[in-house]
Amino acid sequence: MVCGLLSLLTAFVTGGSGFVGGAVVQHLVGSGIAVRGLARSDAAAESIVRNGGTPVLGDLSNEEALRSGMSGCDVVYHVAGVNTMCPNDPGAMYRVNVDLVRAVVRAAADAGVRRIVLTSSAAAIGEPAGTVGDERTPHAGRFLSHYARSKYLGERAFFDETERRRIEAIAVNPSSVQGPGRADGSALLLRYALSMQRPIVIDTTLSIVDIHDTARAHLAAAIRGRHGARYLVSGATVGIRPAVAMLAQAADRAIDPIVLPPWSGMFAYPIAVAAGLIGGDGPVCTEMLRTLLHGHRFDASLSINELGMTYTPLSETFRRTVEWLGNEGLIQG
Repeated sequence: MVCGLLSLLTAFVTGGSGFVGGAVVQHLVGSGIAVRGLARSDAAAESIVRNGGTPVLGDLSNEEALRSGMSGCDVVYHVAGVNTMCPNDPGAMYRVNVDLVRAVVRAAADAGVRRIVLTSSAAAIGEPAGTVGDERTPHAGRFLSHYARSKYLGERAFFDETERRRIEAIAVNPSSVQGPGRADGSALLLRYALSMQRPIVIDTTLSIVDIHDTARAHLAAAIRGRHGARYLVSGATVGIRPAVAMLAQAADRAIDPIVLPPWSGMFAYPIAVAAGLIGGDGPVCTEMLRTLLHGHRFDASLSINELGMTYTPLSETFRRTVEWLGNEGLIQG
């Protein structure tokens, strides 16, 4: 199948009440596209309405509701997924991030949708430590977390099922998505650094993308993306010291981090927790620590060259994020 520019009038979005999905709904509506959003609760439906969409009641396992909501749509955005580290029940994560991906594709194909865009993750790239990952990087063969494994398997299931169902398919692979509206996940690390004068951090490399850029990339992928392509979406790669410095500047306060060498990370964090240097609700669990020790560097050139992406400066992302966290009372100290 060869894809040209796609004219979009109506879109169906799963996960439209979440952090990324909500931003996608807002951006699509702001671009003049009618949006239907899958909602499994009254609260989710209300969120979709606030963002300008029309809720469709149901969940990912209800293929009849999916088909009905998708009928007449030009594109489906499958954004819904479980994003957590050290889950208590990994099986639930694999069911949503892998098994139900196939259900969404089946419903889209049965509804006659031409194209589907999957929100995957840069974690699915699986680049070896110390390398710069891109869409063609061979997977290292090991997974840093259940989340990374589930997104890798989910992406494979997505392309396998879309090929069988003969529906045009594109994956968007964001790095760590940050911005106003996110308070959990990797944003806990930002909140931790902002809440202490001397946070303990690991000397690592982070790759971050602004929430607004992530939403724009989804629309660009539907319009310009190639069938079968995956697009890394990442605005900045930064070391931990300059990242903390940018956070300090955004918060207009001094932050003097204790920077641990990577080799000490597996030992220093448990000691710090035991000593009370990190609170009991600290942001680091085993999988998060493993991911931090690995670090990430990504090359987003393909998204720039093929999707026309431009990226928000990291300092601006941090400025807006810190302002929002402060207004929400999510920065302690």
